[in-house]
Amino acid sequence: MKHGVAEKVRAAGGEIYAISSEPQTLAGRAATDWHLDFGTIGDPHHEISGACRERGWLDLFVNERLEFLEATTKYAVDWAPAHPKGYYQPGVLALTRDRVLYRWRSVPTHRNVGGATERPTAEHVWARIADALESSSGTADAALDTEPVLDSVGVPWPIFAALLIANGWFVNARGFKSRQHVALAGLRLIAFSGVWLAAFAWFPVAPVALALVGWVAYITPKVRWVGQEFQNVKV
Repeated sequence: MKHGVAEKVRAAGGEIYAISSEPQTLAGRAATDWHLDFGTIGDPHHEISGACRERGWLDLFVNERLEFLEATTKYAVDWAPAHPKGYYQPGVLALTRDRVLYRWRSVPTHRNVGGATERPTAEHVWARIADALESSSGTADAALDTEPVLDSVGVPWPIFAALLIANGWFVNARGFKSRQHVALAGLRLIAFSGVWLAAFAWFPVAPVALALVGWVAYITPKVRWVGQEFQNVKV
């Protein structure tokens, strides 16, 4: 929408639909919150994504681990129960009546925060679609795009995990509900590191080191659990 790609798709005779693994109530809420000008369709039982997979169009990765996101999402009260089969990862599929013009799927890893970052840009997707439309109708289906132009760069997992812990005040991992929470977590992380450095400088090393080891032993299982909650697919 921001880059005029939606208008270009419609000018070419097409339409855009956002299909979500959420129920229609939450899909509709997202459309309202994000001011979308195209349809949003809820697919909590993965019927649409399953049909795409069965027809050989696009096979999306699915994450069935919901505990962390259930506890931290904006709509925590009804989020996890509304995903009876988990949530499928992002993908883009462009079709005509007889062939696939473009397809891409997110491969969730710790580098892209379990699929939360690194999307192909709208301009890149449209350029690929436009090229396919200009080719003959008998051309074979487009191959999966594995090297698109991305709209963001992944975050190193140790940094992201540290920010999650900082957002939970260093006793638990807590997800971010806004960009402001990310910035605050960064400030907490800097302050936390400064406190430990000051403690080593001002107090006897042995008890401070013992306290640090104790905290690391306490927080390590929580970090490992978070790592399991965020998909890290190896393909």
